[in-house]
Amino acid sequence: MGRNRVFVVICIAALTAYISAATWEEGEVSDGEVLQSSADFPCHSLSPDNYTCSACIQLHDTCAWCAAWSFNNETQFSRCDSLANLIANECPQNEIVSPKTTLSKTIDEELRDGDGEQEDIQIRPQEIDIRIRPKSKTRFHVKFRQAENYPVDLYYLMDLSYSMKDDKEKLSTLGDLLAARMKQITRNFRLGFGSFIDKKVMPFVDPRKEKQVSPCSEGCAPTYGFRNQMSLTKDTDKFAKEVDKALISGNLDAPEGGFDAIMQAITCHDIIKWRERSRKMIVFSTDAGFHYAGDGRLAGIVTPNDGECHLDAQGYYTESIDQDYPSIALLHQRIKEKKVNMIFAVTQNNRQLYDQLVEALPDISSSVGVLANDSSNIVQLIEEEYEKIAEKIIMVDNANSSMGLKLSYRSKCLEGKELIDTNVCDGIKVNGQVDFEVTLEATHCVDQRDFELKIGPSGLDDSLKLNVHVICDCDCEKEEVIEAPECNGRGTLACGICKCAPGFVGKHCECDSGGETAFTLESKCRKDNSSLICSGRGNCECGVCKCFQRSNPLEQITGQFCECDNFNCPRHDRKLCGAHGKCNCGVCECEPGYTGPACECPTSTDTCLSKNGQICNGHGDCICGKCHCRTDEDGSRYSGPFCDICPTCPTKCVEYKPCVMCQQWGTGIYNESKCEECPFDVIPVKELPVLDVAENAESETWKECQFVDPSDDCTFYFLYYYDGRDNLTVWVKEEKDCPSPLPVLVIVLIVIAGIVILGLLLLCLWKILTMIYDRREYARFEQDRLNARWEANENPIYRQATSTFKNPVYAGGQEGRNKAD
Repeated sequence: MGRNRVFVVICIAALTAYISAATWEEGEVSDGEVLQSSADFPCHSLSPDNYTCSACIQLHDTCAWCAAWSFNNETQFSRCDSLANLIANECPQNEIVSPKTTLSKTIDEELRDGDGEQEDIQIRPQEIDIRIRPKSKTRFHVKFRQAENYPVDLYYLMDLSYSMKDDKEKLSTLGDLLAARMKQITRNFRLGFGSFIDKKVMPFVDPRKEKQVSPCSEGCAPTYGFRNQMSLTKDTDKFAKEVDKALISGNLDAPEGGFDAIMQAITCHDIIKWRERSRKMIVFSTDAGFHYAGDGRLAGIVTPNDGECHLDAQGYYTESIDQDYPSIALLHQRIKEKKVNMIFAVTQNNRQLYDQLVEALPDISSSVGVLANDSSNIVQLIEEEYEKIAEKIIMVDNANSSMGLKLSYRSKCLEGKELIDTNVCDGIKVNGQVDFEVTLEATHCVDQRDFELKIGPSGLDDSLKLNVHVICDCDCEKEEVIEAPECNGRGTLACGICKCAPGFVGKHCECDSGGETAFTLESKCRKDNSSLICSGRGNCECGVCKCFQRSNPLEQITGQFCECDNFNCPRHDRKLCGAHGKCNCGVCECEPGYTGPACECPTSTDTCLSKNGQICNGHGDCICGKCHCRTDEDGSRYSGPFCDICPTCPTKCVEYKPCVMCQQWGTGIYNESKCEECPFDVIPVKELPVLDVAENAESETWKECQFVDPSDDCTFYFLYYYDGRDNLTVWVKEEKDCPSPLPVLVIVLIVIAGIVILGLLLLCLWKILTMIYDRREYARFEQDRLNARWEANENPIYRQATSTFKNPVYAGGQEGRNKAD
């Protein structure tokens, strides 16, 4: 039966865990089914001055509150606990306040491409309502798909300083090509054009009057900050004409006032004619750097840029000489608010500067492209950079820490196998779909309870609307009972607890605080700051501890802080204070004749007496009625119940040996004075006596001893004997047994003879080896001599002193030859 019950409990726990996990995936958070009863459980850390239902549910997402009036008054349990603990502690379930995090999709339309009658939908769902507890999380999925022919508004913002003259001319010839290329990307396309120079004030421009009218020698237009040359329109044929009509101007310093132009192009929504739902793009074309906030002080302009629209009827920026340049932070804020995509088309020598600018604009869809010296590659550059921006999805939101809300993203993007922490996906083509897992976390409560968050891809107006309500309050707190009888008419009853009127504290507002807070009164019931109220064994009533009563009337809890009792003392043999004392506040008070932490030690030493009448045989201490043996100075270690066993101690033979040697032969390690201290006098005898003792006599009563005297290597013998009265008698044999002397001369002669014989043997061996070697060499010589072949009639190395030869042209006879010889 017991096994079946355990099995059922395990099954219920597993089912509860499964349901909790499934609820988490759907957007709800479990109530925390795990029992927590330790003192450091977060739900138990409410301070007395803020012991309310709302404070409880804000502590942790597993905390619940018991609103039943009788719960805390009849039990010792905390009202703020886990749901499982409150149920286990018998709080009525209809009185438990444990709000759940919930999520519901209010608008969830299918993704679609737009047509003439309806707009496209690129993000799903479109609206979600969320109720979330503090310290809680909820997850949901957001899908995004790029629609075909999504509206694009492209505003070309060009630097028209004199160095960009050839670029303007090239752009005017390529204007129609730019419009045609963009219409290939999307049929729903509009194009606009604006230009900028710089502020018309020293030191940015030449102050001379003639230069103010025409800053360059070829009849340029006067310098201006920004001008909207052509608002966004579907009539893209006008673009080339407007660019051609725009006049070049000039200024002095290298950086230009491009930030003023970007700010006006973004904020003048109605004048530029940005559409509400479109991909808004600004192509910023220049061959120079930029001025930013603070540079205006060089011209005495100290008023910060307000980030608002200031264009007149002709499209000129009117605050150019009155407001400073925008800061990068303000620019980032406006770009993010208006969801604008930036393409910086700059020359190679400015590439690094604008790369750093893009890095300073996080969560913004922007890119940098290298512009040819005459802008001949502008069409290709815009097309390539547009694709980079359009194919990169950056999910952004407007949540921040001041709301107490936090959003995080995970996605597999297109080809991933596992979810990774990212809000960016690349390579998203038209009709390509990507799924993001979004987690919303409520970190803490703020004064505001309702928030409207928006999640969507950077640079697009499509977004998911989140209507978030943070559950920081309990409904039962709105149903207060004023002057409730449960609170003695001194407070209001809400969520099962009394909120006392000023000057009163306590569960029932029964205590007159005397100007002190509930926390101060409660601190009087703590022994120190780290201890529990009344040591966890009583209730604090008006600053005084009332200790709990035990079921056993003989067991009592006492003390100012209920810190003492008469049942928590050391035990011996499972008996409190060894049954020889009384327990008083954790300490045993022993009866006479006993001592020790548990009164386990008798003060008498009778149980430690050895046979010789000594306590622990003189080699130990009697502690708590038992011998604790010690180690003597000579290193001897004793053991046994009476310290009478010493395996490492020397025997009596070894102990008496020095005395025998010094008294009988005057040898050994003892000198005369030490020898006189010996406890006995030896009795020299011819032969040691044979003692007739009982077979069962102890081995230490008598013994015959034998040693070798190192002074002469002779063996001596002695016998000791103890009679029944502990009298010691030692007999020693007068004569030692000495070995016969060695014949030294014989040994020396034998050694010499051995050496001589060995030498002769070695000589003979050498001679034999030498003879063998000589014989082998002679035999080899004879063999070589026999093998040699010589001519018998002539020495092969002999040559005569004269030679004979015949003259081939001489015809004479013998006489002639002789003459020749």
